[in-house]
Amino acid sequence: MSKSALDPASRVLCERVTELRQHHGFTLDQLAAASGVSRSMLSQIERGQANPTLAVTFRIAQAFGLSIGELVDDPLASGLIEVVRGDDPASLFRADSECQIRTLSPLHMEKSVEFYELQIQPGASLDSSAHFSGTRELFTVTAGKAVIVAGGTECKLVVGDSAHYRADVEHSIRATGRMALQGYLVVTYK
Repeated sequence: MSKSALDPASRVLCERVTELRQHHGFTLDQLAAASGVSRSMLSQIERGQANPTLAVTFRIAQAFGLSIGELVDDPLASGLIEVVRGDDPASLFRADSECQIRTLSPLHMEKSVEFYELQIQPGASLDSSAHFSGTRELFTVTAGKAVIVAGGTECKLVVGDSAHYRADVEHSIRATGRMALQGYLVVTYK
């Protein structure tokens, strides 16, 4: 059976498994070891010659750090625009008297990039432990003044300034002016 003769769901699955395996630089043997699915079954899935069970699909998705929905999602079948609504309470990552963090990026992107809007009250700070190795942050000030500390390095920022720094060490963003610090934070992972 050729890939073009497959039903749309099977075609998406076989193409996605192949695409993700190649993107991650996995051989069939490496994906088999990571997923617990035999090399021959994976080969049949990629060629469109097998219809895997839900359990097999789940193990493949887990090997890539995805949900089943993310594994079988055809990005071209859904809309090309995703919206994070400003009034959606689920977009508030943190909201207290010192700091408000609002997520601006769709949740499924968290494994590669995160985008936040920050507001930190005068004298308060957002202190973070070291993230995974290779994590970087980019912070841009839109109101107020900030001090960024990453490891043993410190820098001062004013409106319009941006700092790009390692986030795989202890780091913090502190509001140093008399007004609330506002800005945008982008977190990237390698």
